[in-house]
Amino acid sequence: MFKTLSSLPKTVWLIGFISLVNDSASEMLYPLMPLYLASVLMAGPKAIGIIEGVAEATSSLFKLVSGVIVDRTKNTKVWIVFGYLLAGMGRPLIAFASSWLGVLLIRFTDRLGKGLRSSPRDALLAESVPASHRGITYGLHRSMDNAGAVIGPLLAAYLLAINVPLKEIFLWAVIPGAITVGLALCLKDPPREKLTSGPTRFTWSLNGMPVEFKRYLVAVGLFALSNSSDMFLLLRARELGVPQEQIPLLWACISLITTVFGTPLSALSDRFSRKYFIAIAWGAYALIYTAMSYSDLTIAWLFGIFALYGLFKAATEGVEKALVADLAPKGLTGTAFGWFNLCSGIMLLPASLVFGWLYESTGPTSAFLFSGLCSGLAVLLLVSWVFKPKIVASETL
Repeated sequence: MFKTLSSLPKTVWLIGFISLVNDSASEMLYPLMPLYLASVLMAGPKAIGIIEGVAEATSSLFKLVSGVIVDRTKNTKVWIVFGYLLAGMGRPLIAFASSWLGVLLIRFTDRLGKGLRSSPRDALLAESVPASHRGITYGLHRSMDNAGAVIGPLLAAYLLAINVPLKEIFLWAVIPGAITVGLALCLKDPPREKLTSGPTRFTWSLNGMPVEFKRYLVAVGLFALSNSSDMFLLLRARELGVPQEQIPLLWACISLITTVFGTPLSALSDRFSRKYFIAIAWGAYALIYTAMSYSDLTIAWLFGIFALYGLFKAATEGVEKALVADLAPKGLTGTAFGWFNLCSGIMLLPASLVFGWLYESTGPTSAFLFSGLCSGLAVLLLVSWVFKPKIVASETL
């Protein structure tokens, strides 16, 4: 594995380092968001659901837009730079929000930036390595991204420990945001001769995609319906007795585990079935959310459950993307990632809205059990239907 890592091109490492710095800023603020909304802006779970649902749905829609455009224009750098610029400008403005509606607008801008950069970045990674190295490439990227998600919460915990007000912590995000944009400007698009094949016009349909890819999108969409905002996990942990200053540490624990195990688990998927990697991880997710429905969990159990959640993320974040690259037809990589990101993200709007409504109206138990049920059904769909052999040559979705 280490020999393969050392042979990866500079572009892969640069993209990983950009994600590390960006996530240091993003994840410094993310675990503080539910605390800020609840204690400063007096917003409840329903408001959190609306904010995160709308933000992630926006991100997902523009991931498809940017992916299709990249396949047509063969220009990834401009979208990556602009996406990081929007995020870097938006995050510090949360400090000036006077209501949860203001936070919604800022999160919209932040996720718009994520939408514009994600599919071009994923396509650039796919074009930079051979097919046999896709798992380890996406695993490395996710590991470096999650390394930033370790640094960020640790910084947040330190700033809270020395009594820095929540509003001031949001302002600190401007520094890594500027560094991220500077690094993104150093990226280079692959030579054009490597990208000569592709659509001659803009196309937003799934025409030309294999049936397995279309079925995979259905399973991903169903699983995404269970995958509401992680803010609810942090809110639940706070309600079950985790002190406020330990919430960022809990989130850092998840990210540390994902960082350590993301690359080796993704590398294993280059040798074994990616389908079963994903199915096992989705099954673990169902168990995690079912466990979080109980109200008598101790803090020790909570940290154990969150550690398992870190392993779930490590086993899926890179492998899911590697599977997309495997299934994507040549010349439609950006579009394939656009559709994958759309289906995995657009469902976060109903997922977060339903979860937030259940959480506030009937209690956290029903909300977490709903997510556990949806993810369990997604596992069955993935294993029994997605890669089922075609009976008729003309079979469609």
